[in-house]
Amino acid sequence: MTTPVVVDLWAEWCGPCKTLGPILEKVVGDTNGAVKLVKVDVDANPRVAQAFQVQSIPAVFAIHEGKIVDSFTGAMPEHQVREFVDRLAPDASPVTALVRQGDEQSLAQALTLEPNNVDVLTAMAQLWLAQNRYEDVVTLLEPHRGSNELTSLAAQARLAMSGVSLEGDLEGTLEGLLAAAKGDEDAKSRLLQILDALGPTDPMSLQFRRRLASILY
Repeated sequence: MTTPVVVDLWAEWCGPCKTLGPILEKVVGDTNGAVKLVKVDVDANPRVAQAFQVQSIPAVFAIHEGKIVDSFTGAMPEHQVREFVDRLAPDASPVTALVRQGDEQSLAQALTLEPNNVDVLTAMAQLWLAQNRYEDVVTLLEPHRGSNELTSLAAQARLAMSGVSLEGDLEGTLEGLLAAAKGDEDAKSRLLQILDALGPTDPMSLQFRRRLASILY
């Protein structure tokens, strides 16, 4: 009733459970007691699994003041798990507080604490992009290729360094690069760089990726 609890329903035979478990333990541990973690083996505790109406595992529930306030199923990357836990105790994590401040000194401190935190890297990259510090963005993000958002920010910085803008007749630019992409590796590379900068969910990015795939394959 007084301390938020994260309940992790798992089983020994569940591969994704073994991936998610250590992440949950680390992230909840970083709250220094502001959030508690309870791990429940569904094979040993079937009645608990039934009470939560679990359909698949891993299944994770956030409980606050005796009520389920949030949940997710399946393995998730650390930054998403951290967001999940931070919603339970938003002031528990010092890194979250530093990111919320948003100035360069605070973000640098956050990077020292968690150099691989996607939220911190994103905030710093966005700050430097706004300051036209494109080389710094590329250097910062080069070791971190797993996140779509970080890939997009790095691509934006590289485009800016090469003098390419995402403004103006972008569709016309993409059409020209697409027409040349099959026989011109430079055109193909530039096209993919622009699509990366737009991000994986952008409608224009999705359209031109499909068209590029149909041309090449």
